[in-house]
Amino acid sequence: MKRHLFAVALAVTVAGLVAPIARPAAQDGPLRVTVSLPATERGPVDGRLLLIISKREGAEPRFQVSDGPTGQPIFGMDVDGWTASAPAVFDGAIAGFPLASLNDLPGGTYTVQALLHRYETFRRSDGHTVKMPMDRGEGQQWNQAPGNLYSTPRSVTIDPRTGGTIAIALDQVIPPIPPPADTKYIKHERIESALLTKFWGRPMHLGANVLLPEGWDTHPEARYPLFIYHGHFPYTFTGFREEPPDPNLAPDFAARFNLRGYNRIQQEHAHDFFKEWTGPGFPRAIVIEIQHPTPFYDDSYAVNSANQGPYGDAIVRELIPYLEQKYRGLGEGWARFMYGGSTGGWEAMAAQVFYPDEFNGAYIACPDPIDFRAFTVVNLYEDENAYFIASDWKRTPRPGRRDYLGHVASTLEEMNRLELVLGTKTRSGQQWDVWEATYSPVGPDGYPARIWDKRTGVIDKKVAEHWREHYDLSHILRRDWEQGLGRKLEGKLHIYVGDMDNYYLNNAVYLVEDFLKSTTNPPYGGEVDYGDRAEHCWNGDHTRPNALSRLRYHQMFIPKAVERMEKTAPAGADLRSWRY
Repeated sequence: MKRHLFAVALAVTVAGLVAPIARPAAQDGPLRVTVSLPATERGPVDGRLLLIISKREGAEPRFQVSDGPTGQPIFGMDVDGWTASAPAVFDGAIAGFPLASLNDLPGGTYTVQALLHRYETFRRSDGHTVKMPMDRGEGQQWNQAPGNLYSTPRSVTIDPRTGGTIAIALDQVIPPIPPPADTKYIKHERIESALLTKFWGRPMHLGANVLLPEGWDTHPEARYPLFIYHGHFPYTFTGFREEPPDPNLAPDFAARFNLRGYNRIQQEHAHDFFKEWTGPGFPRAIVIEIQHPTPFYDDSYAVNSANQGPYGDAIVRELIPYLEQKYRGLGEGWARFMYGGSTGGWEAMAAQVFYPDEFNGAYIACPDPIDFRAFTVVNLYEDENAYFIASDWKRTPRPGRRDYLGHVASTLEEMNRLELVLGTKTRSGQQWDVWEATYSPVGPDGYPARIWDKRTGVIDKKVAEHWREHYDLSHILRRDWEQGLGRKLEGKLHIYVGDMDNYYLNNAVYLVEDFLKSTTNPPYGGEVDYGDRAEHCWNGDHTRPNALSRLRYHQMFIPKAVERMEKTAPAGADLRSWRY
């Protein structure tokens, strides 16, 4: 599910700097906000132009957008062939969230900011030409993407009743992100993918952050098992810190966990992992985090897709062999394992299902929906509308996000309305759109076919059928288990989720568990476990709260995987060179 904030230093060069109060220049017409390109911008530009209007202090408005209770109003429009010769105009007809229109804004003083999320033109090998935002090293974050233009935040008095025009200039540009530095233990790799380059019609790359085992440089004869930690875009390897925690680090506050000083806790656990990783007794192995952002999202979901391209094959056939050859991996399926949570949990399970011989086990925490009869709280095959529960006399909204007590912060309609403001044609870079980009067939215009109407919530059953046959992991298991898939997956699927997951992801796990625990030809031989009252993203640790267990994926799953490897390795397999 939707994702961490990018950890690299933000380009907030004007944070806290707000220009003097500006008032509408004229009171003779409806409220309008004009946004202009700098004169130095040569040639026409394409993209999504966003206007954020905030009444909150603190971070710049571009960092205050969300579908939760604290999210500030945002409005968006597509710009095609836009030039500096004429400003773009926001008026009452431009769609917004959570307010539908600028005219719904109460009169008052606000901080306003505009941002242009740049698109480029792709001429794909399937014959379609599309305009999309290319990732530029930030992991598909529109408010942090290098090259995007934005305006200095301004304090403005707005009153739709009196109208007038407010002029904004895009006077700032987000700078490039410097590459991370290699260390003794952490290496950063990047390769051009022939498969993806062919599909997208321009050079496309895959990257990996590689954690090398202690003694890798002094044991040249050793070859190592490979562990893939699936998840969202990682700038560098996460959760590993050679230095002791910084004693001068000012404590932050993690609202998600209601915990003060979580940044200190993260440093402590990262350093503890370093000590375990380099100490005696910990399995010597290679761990990688994959960088595979697409023009749709911060990662590809690690599968082949009609809209995103053959990322599954590119990762399995190109990236993994390259890394194993360079860093002396064992290079065989019995010695490869995956783990991850949320999006990473779905990816680990999907890769295991779609490439059953290439991996020897998946540890699947709080996975995105693995049964589309429970696509969070929607049954895509039986429900007619994603946003409202069927009723003769009322419209009951479907919930989208809750806490462990069931308090709802967002509805499905609200989540999807925000995405539509951030980007049309499945281009928001957000959670519901990436599911659509991954699972849907290509639509007539070259963009993903909508699973439901983004405005009304009406589900397209033909698209849902395509989803079921190609990406509904539960359906694929039930369809293919006795045709040979079950034999290849025996003992490889281990699923963990909290029974109060914030995004209702436990609902799909129940359905998959029903099948796995009832099938006997062959028995699945894995594990399904639930955390009592645990939120997203519980990963099987009954001894620690989520805030801590989420920092211990490697320690939890690598030893388990090694035990399985020792039991299932083929005769003559190398189980010794890496055990030093």
